Formats: sequence, C-alpha cells, structure tokens
Amino acid sequence: MVKTAANPVARGLLYGVLGLAVLFYLLPLLVMVLTSFKSMADIRGGNLLALPEVWVLEAWAKAWGSACTGVSCAGVQPYFWNSFAITVPAVLISTLLGSLNGYVLTKWRFRGSEFFFGAMLLGCFIPFQVVILPMAQTLGWLGLANTIPGLVFVHVVYGMAFTTLFFRNFYVAVPTELVSAARIDGAGFFRIYWRIILPVSAPIFVVTVIWQFTQVWNDFLFGVVYSGGNTQPITVALNNLVNSSTGVKEYNVDMAAAMIAALPTLLVYVLAGKYFVRGLTAGAVKG
Repeated sequence: MVKTAANPVARGLLYGVLGLAVLFYLLPLLVMVLTSFKSMADIRGGNLLALPEVWVLEAWAKAWGSACTGVSCAGVQPYFWNSFAITVPAVLISTLLGSLNGYVLTKWRFRGSEFFFGAMLLGCFIPFQVVILPMAQTLGWLGLANTIPGLVFVHVVYGMAFTTLFFRNFYVAVPTELVSAARIDGAGFFRIYWRIILPVSAPIFVVTVIWQFTQVWNDFLFGVVYSGGNTQPITVALNNLVNSSTGVKEYNVDMAAAMIAALPTLLVYVLAGKYFVRGLTAGAVKG
C-alpha cells in the first residue's frame, strides 16, 4: 500500500519539476513573442512578462519589409530568402552524399575504408575557426567568394562529415546478406542502393535533414565571413539590425525579426520532431 501511494506522489513531483523546467526554458521565447506584439509605448510603460495592452503587428511588418540592417532598409525579407537559397541545396546535397558515403563504407568495403572513415570523422571535431582561412582561399580559387553557391559549397563540405557518420552508423544495422544476394542476382551499385538501401533509410534521412537544416540555417560565422552585402543569410542581417546605432532602439522590431529568423527551424521541429526521435532510436547514433 505504501508503495502504491508513493508512486503518484513521486510522479507528481517529477511532472512538477519537468513543468517548471519547461517554463524556465521557454521564458525567453515568451518574452520575445510578447514584446514583438507590443508598441514602443507599451514596452516603456510595462514589464517584460505583461501582456500587450493592444496587440499590434507594425513591428512584424517593419522587421520584414522596412527595417534597416546596416545601410540597407529593406527589412529581413531578402536575407530570409537568401537563407532558403543556401539551406535547401546544402541540406539536400550533403544528405545525399552522406547517404552514399555511409552505403559505401558499410556495404562496399574497400582496403583502408576504416581509416578513410576515421579521417572523415575528424571533420566532426574541427572547429569552424580552423577552416576559415583555407576555405576563403579555396572559394577565391573557385570564383565563389561572396556568393550564395560559395556558402552552399562551404556547408556541404563541412556537413558531409556529420551526414556520413549518421548514415554509416545506421547502415551498419542493415543486413549485409541482402546486399550480397542482390550482387549474386546481378544488381549493381546504384540499383542496390535504390531498391534495397534507400527504402529503409527514411528514419535516418529525417534525422539528417533536421540536423543539417538547423545547422545551416542558424549558422552565423560562415555567413558573415563568406557572404557579401546582397548574399548574406538572415542570421547576419539580424545581427546588423540589432546592432544598428541609428535612430531610436525599437525592441519590438528586433524581437519580431528574431522570431522571423527562428520560425523555419521551430516549424521543422514542431512538424517533424517525433520523427527525429524515432530516427535516433532506430539506429542513427548507434554503432
């Protein structure tokens, strides 16, 4: 009886602690959302957690279309689309290459494949700052400096180590006998990949796409180093907007711009978060 009575109490305490942790973690987001819907007069006269006296959308409209980000006063809209132009191809290319690399390293082993994988794995532990100068020189040689294709190239190269790791560890659990049987039947490299490997890869594709999308979209360092004025991602534009020293500091516009920059990754996690967890538990970080 004591054990039965204690369980609900312990469970209630656990849920209470978790609920407080969630509230504490989401508090900055709540402040951002509330501030973005307030007028400047409301911000000056109230407190951070107070609801707006009047809900207004002017800050969102200005952040999107007319706020000054440095010398440009076109809002964050062009940089938002720049981020999409960078993120989508970088995610697709690095994910596909990682899938092929993982397939080769697990099902088409060659002499030195383990050393090759270990060397590529080192790429996961190389800090961003180490590759800045060599990558800048490489982009100059290729004629891709200060361009969107150049940023796509940077993110593909840097992200391929992570995507290869994810897919390699997932494909280790795929029975090699299936590949061997397909070889005996005359199937080649790409036919085996298309008919056997790819159909079972949905969980790890979801994990890798979410991971890469988040990394590329939220990147600031590569964006500020390798982009020009018209090719900057939204993270750089947001930094320029917040640090602008001209005129009155409009905190509601800053918060609205920050929410606009965060919305794509928030939507990705809200819509596909459960598949991310399923992909991880299906073997994405095993091996």
